[in-house]
Amino acid sequence: MEWKQPLILLVAEDDENDVFLLKRAFNKLGINLPCYFCKDGVEAMAYLKGEGQFADRIAHPFPRALITDLKMPGCNGFDLLRWLQEHPECNLIPKIVLSSSAMAADIKLAYQLGTNCYFTKSTNFERLLELVRITHSFWSTAELPELPKNC
Repeated sequence: MEWKQPLILLVAEDDENDVFLLKRAFNKLGINLPCYFCKDGVEAMAYLKGEGQFADRIAHPFPRALITDLKMPGCNGFDLLRWLQEHPECNLIPKIVLSSSAMAADIKLAYQLGTNCYFTKSTNFERLLELVRITHSFWSTAELPELPKNC
């Protein structure tokens, strides 16, 4: 059997409660994978570029998938998706939007900016568990391209 790289996640999320719930969902489902959290798009870009506090790629490996919120202060998820489009060597990373917005315009724009899937956040923890289970199952099984160490 061919060796696959582990699924390493980068999550751009400004809401500490949503970060807590996502971590709780991973734990409850027994999903133990490297997951790194950034508070906004600027920090996520620095992570992807391997800059500043993220320069050590042993401690902060390049992620195999990105989960981003859209509505973050300063540099939001749309800005992050636009930035990725401007960096084609890094735009190969699967991009998953997890947003509280169910607005048709936000969903359309996210897909236009290259997201691979869009989920609306729910206050129902069981629904979050199902989204995390499905997402993990899909992206840990899918064939993913070799990614760069930095953008």
